[in-house]
Amino acid sequence: DRQPGSPLSQGIASSDSSLSASGAAAAATGTDKLRWRKETFSWRHNSSSGSQPHHHHHHHSHHHSFAGGAVAAGTINDSSGSIGSIAAAGAVTGSSGTINAAIGATAADGGGVDSAPTTPLPLLQQQLHSASAGDGSGVGVGGGGSGGSTGGGANDVFTANGLEQHLAAEATMIVLDTLEHIVQVVSSNDQLHGLLCVVLRVLLHALSLNQCTHALTNIFNSQRALVAKFPSLLFDEETEQCADLCLQLLRHCSSGLTPVRAHAAASLYALMRHNFIIGNNFSRVKMQVTMSLSSLVGTWHSFSEACLRASLKTILTYSEQDTQLHHSTSFPEQVKELMFNLHMILSDTVKMKEYQEDPEMLLDLMYRIARGYQNSPDLRLTWLANMAQKHSERSQHAEAAMCLVHSAALVAEYLYMLEDCQHLPIGAVSFKHISPNVLQESAVSEDVVSPDEEGICTGKYFTEGGLVGLLEQASSSFQQAGMYECINAVYRILTPIAEENRDWKKLINIHSKLLDAFTKIDHLEGKRIFGTYFRVGFYGTKLGDLDGEEFIYKEPTLTKLAEISHRLESFYCDRFGEDNFSIIKDSNSVDVTRLDSDKAYVQITYVEPHFDDYELKNRRTSFERNYNINRFIFFTPFTSTGRAHGDLGEQYKRKTILTTQHMFPYVKTRVQVVDRESWVVTPIEVAIEDIQKKSRELAAAIRQEPPDHKILQMVLQGCIGTTVNQGPMEVAHVFLADLVRSDATPSLHQNRLRLCFKDFSKKCHDALRRNKLLIGPDMREYQRELERNYHTFVEKLKPMITVNHLQRTRSQQANSNSVSAAAAAAATGAVQPSECRRAPKQQ
Repeated sequence: DRQPGSPLSQGIASSDSSLSASGAAAAATGTDKLRWRKETFSWRHNSSSGSQPHHHHHHHSHHHSFAGGAVAAGTINDSSGSIGSIAAAGAVTGSSGTINAAIGATAADGGGVDSAPTTPLPLLQQQLHSASAGDGSGVGVGGGGSGGSTGGGANDVFTANGLEQHLAAEATMIVLDTLEHIVQVVSSNDQLHGLLCVVLRVLLHALSLNQCTHALTNIFNSQRALVAKFPSLLFDEETEQCADLCLQLLRHCSSGLTPVRAHAAASLYALMRHNFIIGNNFSRVKMQVTMSLSSLVGTWHSFSEACLRASLKTILTYSEQDTQLHHSTSFPEQVKELMFNLHMILSDTVKMKEYQEDPEMLLDLMYRIARGYQNSPDLRLTWLANMAQKHSERSQHAEAAMCLVHSAALVAEYLYMLEDCQHLPIGAVSFKHISPNVLQESAVSEDVVSPDEEGICTGKYFTEGGLVGLLEQASSSFQQAGMYECINAVYRILTPIAEENRDWKKLINIHSKLLDAFTKIDHLEGKRIFGTYFRVGFYGTKLGDLDGEEFIYKEPTLTKLAEISHRLESFYCDRFGEDNFSIIKDSNSVDVTRLDSDKAYVQITYVEPHFDDYELKNRRTSFERNYNINRFIFFTPFTSTGRAHGDLGEQYKRKTILTTQHMFPYVKTRVQVVDRESWVVTPIEVAIEDIQKKSRELAAAIRQEPPDHKILQMVLQGCIGTTVNQGPMEVAHVFLADLVRSDATPSLHQNRLRLCFKDFSKKCHDALRRNKLLIGPDMREYQRELERNYHTFVEKLKPMITVNHLQRTRSQQANSNSVSAAAAAAATGAVQPSECRRAPKQQ
């Protein structure tokens, strides 16, 4: 044992920046009777005063005491003796790898990182000094402090309130001494090992109470010492209390008192470190801390976001300065990832209050929070359920169904980890046929905690019945969304479960719903219309994280560009003011250097799903072309003169294809764009695409079953009607007329356009024949008018697209040129080339 006047204690006292001059003098002269607790480096005030300082001897100092044993002079050493003073967030032992060295170093670092005092002050000395100074710092509690005496002399300390504070602190110290003796006894008797659970529960209870700063300091010291000496107690035996400890430590990390935050951060870091050393990972602590953050943010009224951020930063500093684990293991990187994840969850949870009126941003935040709980299945399931509810409230049934499918995949993943049952899905991969997005629920991370651990996957949905319930809810949401094909995909997973359980009523119900779904698919073939998609780009620093980002928004069926523009404009004008917000009304590339830096801008563009030719072979129905899609296209018209539109011969078009991060439909209605490719289409290529589009429309109208003569006539009117006949004909004149007027060889694009016109003419002919069979007597005259227009169109087009006609025309031109040349030769007496070729034969 060391006296307060020893070199070590003097060094500690001198390094404490908050130690008053009077307190230091009292410690040096020993006018107050103090007791030195070697194990936790805490000062204790004895009831008597004026006596000489004395030693507090332990009779079993050679045994591993509560804070002793592996703790030598306040330093906890593992097998290699590397990490120091975790138990005593006080002395800097000189080892570069000590946590207290990190604590001391953070003071100079700044940036919101807490620095802990090197040693707790004598309780009474601090009270007296605070009272005489009138600074109100007195005794503080973990949740933010109850303040102290605010004036008067030293006698004010001994008021009823001050006496209660001292009694409470002294009671805590006595409890800690008692716990220490219990641990000493248990250390020498393995049969009493079960008492350690009681010791841990008492410490947790003490942490949950409002304590003065110095009492909390000693509790933290004792807690760290217990974890260091008996790590298996938390990580193997009392796993439930590990969760409670993480919650209490995180709560104190949000304290308004810097010393409390520093000690809580040190305890939390030590917990991670011990868990990592045991298993080369600290997945349990990661999960428990993440779950504790959810509980803390949602229920704790005195929660301070700024203070918690400072504590997270402090833990990062501890990790960076822990030299033993910094270079040889992945521990620092894991700590960094966890702190970043906690930071994002914290930020997004707080932001949710700000974005209640912005449904897309609100769901984005909920999505990010759910992703932050990726390794806490119970919490992730809860947030997915919250997202499904939000979607249902907004009649976004496809997205609600996807949230439920993701939930079911998550449950299946953990059920498969418990037991491999033939009738159950083998994890998230079994849901891939519903959506490739569900592979996100695969439990492939190293941080995944086994579901058979206590407190993991305890919700009602982590059962076979819960899985069935989620899938049935998903099926119902798909039915409301009109995506009947997905109902079949869901029941492919449910049917084996019902068969295994011999649940014939369930099978009857399943096949009844399948019959209804297939019937609707057949009756509504070609008549279903799905979502509308828009690209939305955000520009301006006022938009924060959205600046420079672009998303694809999925809007309800038949939403017009003006509708989404009005909705977004109303929201952002209310948020920033009309003078600080503007909508970019074209689809051209945005030059951010020409924008007003004080304003926010949004650019909205209509986009369509895009498929390559090989994809269209497998996506034959309207549903297949609107499901599991992540590529979208939009067109930007322009001319060489800078105008958006011009004559056919100078009308260019820029094609832009956007690729999103996830497939639509997804668990949210907007998905970030991750790739963009664009190229310029020449005027003749624009014309080719226009003719091809009209041909496809004609083909679709012809094939429609049952036939609809109104749609067929509408398409025909757009192709060969008198009012628009100039359209296709004008295209032919602009790009093909020179083939008739000259002997030029057709270019590749001209040949493609000629073939497109041939196909277009044939489709028009077939459509006219089909329409003639469908109309009644009252429409005969209209039919004859369409036929006259068609024949006129074909006659004008024929010289430009028929190969034989082009060859005959060129032959006539060649003969005409030959006759002209012969006449000229006769007039001048020149010999014709043919005569020159025949001359040798005549000889």
